[in-house]
Amino acid sequence: MQSLELCGNEVIEVPETGRKDTVIKTLLVEPEGIEQEETFNSMTCASGTKVSELLSLKLPPNVVKESARASVSVVGDILGSTMQNIQNLLQMPYGCGEQNMVLFAPNIYILNYLNETQQLTQEIKSKAIGYLISGYQRQLNYKHQDGSYSTFGEQYGRNQGNTWLTAFVLKTFAQARAYIFIDEAHITQALTWLSQNQKDNGCFRSSGSLLNNAIKGGVEDEVTLSAYVTIALLEIPLPATHPVVRNALFCLESAWNTAKEGAHGSHVYTRALLAYAFALVGNQNRSREIMRSLNEEAVKEDNSVHWERPQKPKAPQGLLYQPQAPSAEVEMTAYVLLTLLTVQPAPTSEDLTSAVPIVKWITKQQNSHGGFSSTQDTVVALHALSRYGAATFTKTEKTAQVTIQNSRAFSTNFQVDNNNLLLLQQITLPELPGDYTITITGERCVYLQTSMKYNIHPKKEDSPFSLKVQTLPEICHGPKAHTSFQISLNISYTGSRPVSNMVIADIKMISGFIPLKPTVKMLERSSYVSRTEVSNNHVLIYVDQVRALTFWLGFHISGLCKWVPLQGSQ
Repeated sequence: MQSLELCGNEVIEVPETGRKDTVIKTLLVEPEGIEQEETFNSMTCASGTKVSELLSLKLPPNVVKESARASVSVVGDILGSTMQNIQNLLQMPYGCGEQNMVLFAPNIYILNYLNETQQLTQEIKSKAIGYLISGYQRQLNYKHQDGSYSTFGEQYGRNQGNTWLTAFVLKTFAQARAYIFIDEAHITQALTWLSQNQKDNGCFRSSGSLLNNAIKGGVEDEVTLSAYVTIALLEIPLPATHPVVRNALFCLESAWNTAKEGAHGSHVYTRALLAYAFALVGNQNRSREIMRSLNEEAVKEDNSVHWERPQKPKAPQGLLYQPQAPSAEVEMTAYVLLTLLTVQPAPTSEDLTSAVPIVKWITKQQNSHGGFSSTQDTVVALHALSRYGAATFTKTEKTAQVTIQNSRAFSTNFQVDNNNLLLLQQITLPELPGDYTITITGERCVYLQTSMKYNIHPKKEDSPFSLKVQTLPEICHGPKAHTSFQISLNISYTGSRPVSNMVIADIKMISGFIPLKPTVKMLERSSYVSRTEVSNNHVLIYVDQVRALTFWLGFHISGLCKWVPLQGSQ
């Protein structure tokens, strides 16, 4: 602007054309409430006739306005969705020895499957091998000097080596040798440690603790553990004549004979493991005998077959959608599928026909990333699906067309053929709630997945945990802006057991604030806390177990008391 005043010691000159400067910053705006996800999967095979499915998407009354979004994915390969999300199969942190294995093991099954079906490209191979190398290095953090592995490793002195986890790691390391360098000492030491934990009767002694009891089907008995370890040894593969395997098979034979005589009941999960173990060793008569007992308890519905826990709790009333199956049920059903596919010398057409309804049920339980609800069910189910995919894969020039449309103007088409089997084709749906029709024509199978996400305002409901969060100071006001404040958490367990399993407290930071890492690390001095992590704008605290007594946490957050528009704030 024109002015008679000097600017410093210069006369102000007004340019003929005004100037301006614009700064644009992107802000991440997230809806309030808690995000929910519903996933609907189907394996649909067209054989010259048109197949139609109705997709009806509904939203609960407490949904946060404008938070809902949905997409439909089409892929021509049974593992297509998994391959696209191999490092993000579960929405969970990976800070312990159990969870890290879901980043490691599935890569082996994918590489084996693509090799067998001659679909392995150099790009996929290098990506999967990179994940194997990093997963291997990370898993060594949980190794003990005696060759065993535990949830948090030897640096946390209160952890013993765990029998179940050591067998899992041993098997996976041995199988990974086909693709990456694995120090042979890590395999030899783990096998030696397991053999030292084998009892005179061939069964294995339980050592250490798993912080997720659903990771092994929720079954704690010696026979189940021994069946799992035996399977791991046979999958290395070790021969049936190996002393440790031979003694372990004696344990399993004795256990099955005792169960048959009715001395005690045999859990469905345990029988599924036993059937697979005997199939691996080539004892088809024993395996089929156990399978006959399992078939009597199979749950058959909607052209699918699966197995459930005895006295399974009823699902809550008034749910909009069927919840994802519990981890143990996915795992035991996957073991039955593996048993069908392990027939010597090869599965018959009858075995593969029996497998179809089981595969349909398992694929329905997948989340939007291609994984399942937890660590072990994801690993076992992907192993089973990869084996099924390899057994049924055929090169064909036939195609399938998929049309998605609603009653209005929306309509889109996808084509699945040999050139795009592994390509995940996806479209965002324009209307929620809404009804859509999916039509498949042609002559091949396609895998459809609809993922719907929305936020809800949480309502008060019964929960096995009590959580209270406070900030100190409670509010920020006045002329002096504080540069830090403290967050305190009170967590207590209110469930039916004496103590909970592992608990992860996930504290998301308020916009413009970051945690003071030294104060977070100090929490590990507590006898309760096993590990802490700072990941992006989240603080993750791993707690061994929570008792009915109140458990208190507190740490400082650094930042300004007023909102600061940092990049990516919300």
